[in-house]
Amino acid sequence: MSLYIGIAIALVAIVAVSILSGKVAKSKKGANAYLVAGAVMGTLVGGASTIGTAQLAYQYGMSAWWFTLGGGISCLILAVFYAKPFRESGNKTLAAFITEEYGQKNGVLASVLPSLGNFISVISQLVAATAIIEVVLPGVNIVASILISALFMVLYVVFGGTKGSGIVGIIKMLLLYLTVVAVGIFALRLSGGISGFKSLVEGIDNPERINFWSLLARGAGEDLGACLSLLLGVITTQSYAQAIFMADKTKDAVNGALLSAVLVPPVGIGGILVGLYMRATHPGIVAKTALTSFITEYMPPLLGGLMLGTLFATVVGAGAGLALGVVTSIKNDVLPALAKKFSKLSSEKLLLVITLLLASVLSMGPLGDTILKFAFMSMGLRGATLFIPLCCAMWCKGRVHSKYALVAVVAGPATVLVLNLVKGFPIDPLFVGVFVSFMIMLSGYRKGVEKDEI
Repeated sequence: MSLYIGIAIALVAIVAVSILSGKVAKSKKGANAYLVAGAVMGTLVGGASTIGTAQLAYQYGMSAWWFTLGGGISCLILAVFYAKPFRESGNKTLAAFITEEYGQKNGVLASVLPSLGNFISVISQLVAATAIIEVVLPGVNIVASILISALFMVLYVVFGGTKGSGIVGIIKMLLLYLTVVAVGIFALRLSGGISGFKSLVEGIDNPERINFWSLLARGAGEDLGACLSLLLGVITTQSYAQAIFMADKTKDAVNGALLSAVLVPPVGIGGILVGLYMRATHPGIVAKTALTSFITEYMPPLLGGLMLGTLFATVVGAGAGLALGVVTSIKNDVLPALAKKFSKLSSEKLLLVITLLLASVLSMGPLGDTILKFAFMSMGLRGATLFIPLCCAMWCKGRVHSKYALVAVVAGPATVLVLNLVKGFPIDPLFVGVFVSFMIMLSGYRKGVEKDEI
């Protein structure tokens, strides 16, 4: 009973703050650095950074840190190189950069293709949320679990909007930090301290001879590719750019991204400790349940309930932030390009509900069983689509022909998709996709120079 009371307290608190934050957010013109950081981390730190990190640590150890370490590095790059030009552009979406430089057709594609990647990630967050519900409410079927998760995503955003999600993001991160610190300490304590934990990990039955202490345990190509996916994915995802756009001042946007860069990487440490501990002591469990199983088995019931409620809110917040990014892109880039008659669908709240309902339906089918495997790839697809064209639109204005940009926007993600189907491909397909996009844009740049000279 104490477990359920803890869950209820955490969820009621998050929903209450979400509703109250909407009223506070509407009274402000822009967001300060803390709200920007809350909005960034509220989306970035989700199922992959918590449940996914523990799962990967269970399988490969320290290699799992790329989920949050890469996220922190990407926030640093966002702060140093992109926050200022994003703010000074006056745009509301990333696709608007492409539209201004290369025309509406390019802009629509640059909005639709990354939005599909975002949409896939929304589905993965729904599935991750149901994994938590199934642990605490084993009698609830998958349909009810998904609908409950989608409802909380709607509540997370509808009552607060983007700035409201920033406020909730701050509260959620405080609770999440308490959670990851507590589970990490408990894992070390149960192991007999740092030396005991080290001995425990070294005693793991390891016929594959995995180096659990290495950041490159899965191989340099795969792990560095995962880091690159995060770097490019964060920079080219509307949800994170939206947090920058909403800042009151450029200084707030930069400081908010810098704060995120500092706070995101440590989140993964607790999950890594738990994942390795569960691998050593519970070698037969399903890897994705490492964190939730640890909480239900080893944490005091009331505290464990608070933690599970926090994890649920973390996953829900990430899914809501990604869904809001999809909605913003559709509203500002896609619908105006189709016809004015779609103006009745311009309500963000209505589009959010439609987006989450569609994601829920897909999560209930066969796609929902495997979608977590594609969460990382979806971030890479966003990067392969937008990164090079976006950089050229920002810093090489008037130098690349729009036809080349159109080909690059399509060819980059297409390359990634095709190579992901090739078994045993030696390097991460994202490297090739970005390279293909770069070479196409480079060819267009040369063509533009020749045209100018004539």
